[in-house]
Amino acid sequence: NTAGFHFAFIEQGGASLYPTLAFKATDPTVLRILVSIGGVEIDHFGLWHDKGGNAVSQPLAGVVDPVTGLTFPDLNNPATELTQTNKILPEPCNFISKSLPRCSVIRPTSTQNGGAVATVKAFTDDGLFIGQSAAFLQLSMQLAITADSVQRGF
Repeated sequence: NTAGFHFAFIEQGGASLYPTLAFKATDPTVLRILVSIGGVEIDHFGLWHDKGGNAVSQPLAGVVDPVTGLTFPDLNNPATELTQTNKILPEPCNFISKSLPRCSVIRPTSTQNGGAVATVKAFTDDGLFIGQSAAFLQLSMQLAITADSVQRGF
């Protein structure tokens, strides 16, 4: 169950990261790769919402690891429209400008909130890289900074 939460977190990040980087792609092959992988990440995130979210709902919720005592509570108690764990469609939100009508989108797609640096920082803060060397973390962040600094020119 613990790993399952990381899966959803990574897929959500990928659903933002790939479209964000696609806006920066200056090579058609790189653009094709980003758009192709991004679609799969979005599908995986939808799959989490449709199936994986049920792992923390009744009848499976409330499971306690007998060794560590780690508990997985029922995340649907209380169930609300905005917090149910198996939502399969994005909720309408403000997008680009509050003057535009609300719509369902993959978000965020800004470099600041959905780019490579934001992704590496989020994964690090979430503990995904626990046990990795300082050199790995430094290289990952340097690659992310380089990726985020690319500008397509429009």
